Amino acid sequence: MLASIDWLKKYVDINVTPEELAEKLTRVGLEVESVNYLGAGLEGVVTGKVTQIERHPNSDHLWICMMDYGSGEFVQILTGAQNVHQDDIVPVAVVGSQLPSGMKLKKAKMRGLDSFGMLCSAEELGIDAKLLLPEQRNGIFILPPDTPIGVDIKKVLGLDDVVLDIDLTANRGDCTNIIGLAREAAAVLGTEFRMPDMSVQETAGGNAAEMAKVDVQAADLCSRFAVRILKNIKIGQSPEWMQKHLRACGMRPISNVVDVTNYVMLELGQPMHAYDYDRVSGHTLIVRRAAEGEKLVTLDNQERSLDSSMITIADTEHAVGLGGVMGGLETEVTADTVNVMLEAATFNGPSIRRTSKALGLRSEASGRFERGVDTVLTHNALNRAAHLLEQMGACETVCGIVEAYPTEAQPAVVKVNPSAINTRIGVEIETGEMISILQKLQFEVHEEGEDLVVTAPSWRYDVTCDADISEEIARMHSYDKIASHMPALPLVQGRQDVIEDVRDSVEDYLASVGLSEVMTYSFIHPCSFDKLELPADDERRRFIEVMNPISDEFKVMRTTLVPSILSTVAYNLARQSESVKIFEVGRTYLPKALPLTEFPVEKRVLCAAMSGKRNVLNWTEGKDNVDFYDMKGVVEGLLSKLQVTDYKLILATQPYLHPGKSCAIEYQGELIGYFGEVHPTVAANFELSSETYVLELAIEPLVAAAVKVPKYKHLPKFPGTSRDIAVVVPLEVSMRELEGVIRANAGELLTDVKVFDVYTGKQVADGCKSMAFNLTFQAGDRTLTDTEIDTVIKNVVDKVGEEYKAKLRA
Repeated sequence: MLASIDWLKKYVDINVTPEELAEKLTRVGLEVESVNYLGAGLEGVVTGKVTQIERHPNSDHLWICMMDYGSGEFVQILTGAQNVHQDDIVPVAVVGSQLPSGMKLKKAKMRGLDSFGMLCSAEELGIDAKLLLPEQRNGIFILPPDTPIGVDIKKVLGLDDVVLDIDLTANRGDCTNIIGLAREAAAVLGTEFRMPDMSVQETAGGNAAEMAKVDVQAADLCSRFAVRILKNIKIGQSPEWMQKHLRACGMRPISNVVDVTNYVMLELGQPMHAYDYDRVSGHTLIVRRAAEGEKLVTLDNQERSLDSSMITIADTEHAVGLGGVMGGLETEVTADTVNVMLEAATFNGPSIRRTSKALGLRSEASGRFERGVDTVLTHNALNRAAHLLEQMGACETVCGIVEAYPTEAQPAVVKVNPSAINTRIGVEIETGEMISILQKLQFEVHEEGEDLVVTAPSWRYDVTCDADISEEIARMHSYDKIASHMPALPLVQGRQDVIEDVRDSVEDYLASVGLSEVMTYSFIHPCSFDKLELPADDERRRFIEVMNPISDEFKVMRTTLVPSILSTVAYNLARQSESVKIFEVGRTYLPKALPLTEFPVEKRVLCAAMSGKRNVLNWTEGKDNVDFYDMKGVVEGLLSKLQVTDYKLILATQPYLHPGKSCAIEYQGELIGYFGEVHPTVAANFELSSETYVLELAIEPLVAAAVKVPKYKHLPKFPGTSRDIAVVVPLEVSMRELEGVIRANAGELLTDVKVFDVYTGKQVADGCKSMAFNLTFQAGDRTLTDTEIDTVIKNVVDKVGEEYKAKLRA
């Protein structure tokens, strides 16, 4: 926001320098990025009149001008500009003057004649060309004929003004205008604030309500739409003082009617638009959504294609403007315009922003509507514009305003507690000072017991709660008075969740033993459950359907990782990969109820698969395929890495696993995973060309063991010894069962049990098998004797015999 200090001084007394004002505004939240002196570097240039002009005798393009610039003498100045004529009043840089470019004027000789100065163009005066009319951009800057001569050009063109460039936050739309900034300046400086004159004569005949109609059909996009009628318009230039203010704020003067609408927008913050009354069909303005593909030629002479999300201002036949962004070319005010419909409205900010971005069309009006416009003060803008045009003698105003205002805007009323405000801010401010601050900002305040009831002014639509009131008090009290201190919060080390550490350990281990990590989608096809041969009542068939799937192949959230992993194995085998060893740690999604009423249960699961050759083809390696025990070794190694010791591998299976080559993992009385060979039927469903072994393991139950700090254990000072025993047991007895009996009856001296042989054959009875164990014994305080070990061995063999009718094999 560019703010002219000369303009501000019309409405507030400023008793400090521009730099001091900039600092004070910045300290209350209106950050002033720069203080710009418009006439910086321009000295000694005055207005002068061309009293005589003739051609240079030795040049076909130079002119000899005799200039009167109020010194009492006529001065000869030569120029090559072709737009200068006798009696023109122009800027004159006399000898000794300085231009913004740094050039100092000296006496010069041109084709044998002396020149005692220079006639200046707008560019040489440092005026931005975009702020000028096309005819003012080239050649010498011709001033109005009533301009006094001998006057400093900075005063004439407003270049003695100072402009503040203010970077406003998105919530301070109330300060995108001079009046809003003047209010803030008055509160900060403690001086009087004055509103501009908005009186209207209404001397034209007729009544606005009889001459025009307003119809708001999109009330959700337009909360208020008001129109004034102006008759007998006289199009011309606006006064020089108005042009100065417009140029200082970065806008180009065009004509009196257009300049007034822009002036009021910059002054009050209310965007306006003027329509040629006689070119509006039915003299009716309708606020509606645009039809899909509807065309409109805007004021920049560009045809725009609209859609139904955009606000359109239309007459009874077609669109005549793009609400809140830009008017239409067809109803533009021109030199032939006689009567004008002057419109001020409040549009929905998000809708204006979307329209502006969609069309690549951003304007001063759209920027203000995006931040918010004061709905209540719409009439002020219409009256101010009519007042200014009446002052210029450019119109007669019709009595009354015609408008649509379906729902009256209500000011925000907030109850606050002074003690709570002090606690939030961190200082002690007296209740009286709080009231004074709020009243300076034109909030209405009254006390209600220990509380304050605060009514926000209509233009402060950003104030809605007690935190906003606290902010107003804090910034006006001064942030510098709030002592800095360290927050009273304990500092904690930033780190990832524990389960993420466990996941990292799992991934690191599996990668170290030759498995490659894969990442698959969290979505699968419902037929995947059929491929796994899951029964109809299986919990994993209770899946969540995706409303907008990325493709038909990924229509539901996965409840198991197995289909994705098997599909990946099949994909690689089909491309002649001889060995596939992969894993993924991902989430499964199990709904608590269907249809969904709350978030599903997300479980972190490991799924791994092995298929094909055990080793990469090499003359030093075997050519065997992976088998059940390769996967079992991976499982045992992983659990050992995670410090999980009290687990069991038990006989249990899944529909997708081979019933004779699979088992379950039990931990703390709960089944946490399964692994084994893929069932032949399932393998055929997934088109697996080689025997495949798969593991699925829940990660969460392993976290407690994985994060325990390992305890140091001293190496034994005394040697250990081992004994081998072989027992013959029925075929149905598992190794795990025998190992459990051995460990339970061997006492504390037993440190390790290993199976090294399983045999069925001629030397073993039918229905039985021989299992050979290696038992390791060791004591921490002595060397064991044969007698001690023999006693333990005998006890173990006796107990095994009792439990399983086992016999010691010779």
